[in-house]
Amino acid sequence: MRRLLFIMAALLLVGCGGSNKSEVASGSEDILRVGMECGYAPYNWTQIDDANGAVPIEGSKEFANGYDVIMAKKVADKLGKKLVVVKTEWDGLTPSLQTGKIDLIMAGMSPSAKRREEVDFTSRYWISDYVMIVKKGSGYEDAKSIDDFKGAKITGQLNTVHYDVIDQIDGVEKMDPMADFPQMRVALQSGIIDGYIGEVPEGLSVEAATDDLVMVKFGEESGFTIEDNQNEIAAAVKKGNSDLLKTATEVFDAISEEERGEIMAEVIKIQPAVK
Repeated sequence: MRRLLFIMAALLLVGCGGSNKSEVASGSEDILRVGMECGYAPYNWTQIDDANGAVPIEGSKEFANGYDVIMAKKVADKLGKKLVVVKTEWDGLTPSLQTGKIDLIMAGMSPSAKRREEVDFTSRYWISDYVMIVKKGSGYEDAKSIDDFKGAKITGQLNTVHYDVIDQIDGVEKMDPMADFPQMRVALQSGIIDGYIGEVPEGLSVEAATDDLVMVKFGEESGFTIEDNQNEIAAAVKKGNSDLLKTATEVFDAISEEERGEIMAEVIKIQPAVK
């Protein structure tokens, strides 16, 4: 009996030791944790396997891929670290960064002045224009100006510039904001809304992944007024993390606009189809 108790105690100690080791590993300095929604194709999305170089999502059997993921890989490679994606809702990204749960935010985020009060931003790694996503065959498909959406039911993602710029449309019916882009796509397909604000990559993504949604582009004088870097995409770091800020900025600055375009075109081709 004493021998049995001794063996059980030994196994218990080994188990505890293994648990501690796991906790240490999860906080390893060899890992770069990057937060994103994993639901904003082509910037980032969730998939079931590691096809096309997808990266594991922490605490999940799923994987993340997309433009943000590829750019994050480049930063991780420069640092000599393993990239791990932390799937985080949009409103939770900044708090997660500030509390140290993640090291970087790479989620199609614009470096606005308001956000700069809370985090520091790298140089941009993408720049785009705002478009309207509408249903194919609707009366809005041939719109030439944002003024053509007078009376339309339009929305955008919660707590984003996309939602704020809806106010530039005279007479628009501004609907409640939605949590993410998949939700807005479904709302548009079901007729709850007439359109939602996105960027060119979202428009290209929609057109490649669905048969019934299209984007409406606008001319320079007929589209949205863009201010405060609202059409740029950059990575966010915790205030004071100057080393990571410098390294990530150096990585992005070394990537030409031509290469960025090629990467974006490739991720649009490999994105999962919308069912």
